[in-house]
Amino acid sequence: MRRGITLVELVLVAAVVGILWAIGMPALLRHLDRTRVRHAASEITSTLALARTTAVARETYVTTIFDSTRSSVFMVIDGTDTLVTRALRILYDVEIRSNRDSMVYGPTGLGFGAANQSVTLQRGSAADTVVISRLGRVRH
Repeated sequence: MRRGITLVELVLVAAVVGILWAIGMPALLRHLDRTRVRHAASEITSTLALARTTAVARETYVTTIFDSTRSSVFMVIDGTDTLVTRALRILYDVEIRSNRDSMVYGPTGLGFGAANQSVTLQRGSAADTVVISRLGRVRH
């Protein structure tokens, strides 16, 4: 009786593993793209809620900026103070496209310059859109 693995068995196992890898890898990459886009959209949604809450709490105007030219940066600014800066391309490897570069939450929590503002996040084939209504409400 011999012990060990023959070369034919080793090649057969490697071929089966390669086939399973080739079948499963694209689905895994699509899932990773969807997950990162979903997390980035959730981060934008929660940061917009923070901006709105800050505007009401401080009774001031808070500006949100969507910069798609640099590292897909999303910023929240209160006067001269930068409250939040998120480089979404670095954090989640997603790109931002917005129909407006900024919007403002007023002291009452209402949005200015947000009529039908949409922010699209994309990574690979996955995309998600965050819509900000005229009243400043966020839908994702």
